[in-house]
Amino acid sequence: MTYDTSIFWDWFRQNAEPLTMLSEYDETKQEQLLNRMQEQLEAYCPGLTFEITEPNNNGRRVVFTAEGDIELFEPLVKLTDEAPDIDWWEFVPFKQPNGNELKVRFDKYSYDTKKMHFMQLENEEEPDILGLRVAFDGADNNNEDMLVGTYVTLEAMIGEFDCATLVGYLEICPTPKNPKEKGFLPMADFPDFVEWFKKQRDKQ
Repeated sequence: MTYDTSIFWDWFRQNAEPLTMLSEYDETKQEQLLNRMQEQLEAYCPGLTFEITEPNNNGRRVVFTAEGDIELFEPLVKLTDEAPDIDWWEFVPFKQPNGNELKVRFDKYSYDTKKMHFMQLENEEEPDILGLRVAFDGADNNNEDMLVGTYVTLEAMIGEFDCATLVGYLEICPTPKNPKEKGFLPMADFPDFVEWFKKQRDKQ
């Protein structure tokens, strides 16, 4: 399939000024403008979406995301590669890492990385893919929403691209009494572990 980025960027150029002033509008006008932007993005490639940051001294940032759908990564990267140079705007592909000490809310569940642990699950058939067991109080591996929330937390820690391309299997469990003795590491170590895993993979 051929993706024509001008479908989106022509519209964005015409609306860059009102988007820059987004915070000055009432909630209804903000929603209308953001909905039109989403419609233009969907016209370019269905399945992509975006997040706009609050303004700072350098302007605003648009983070484009495929919500972890690897099949949409190519048009997502193409979109940002062909982004025009517009004052006060920065365009970034994929949700970016947000650090190792996070509190994430998903659905009705909260995730505090300071209270979570993880371990790698070995898989000889797919050594380049991470299998993970994540432990936290109240975890239920049969709860789909809780599993998704855990994945969202991992994504927030290491970013959309690494999470989608590295994490191939995920399960959750309640925190054992002595997590370190059971082979678990503190969740705060997860970003560093991922960097180590990628270096080991690249050596093969």
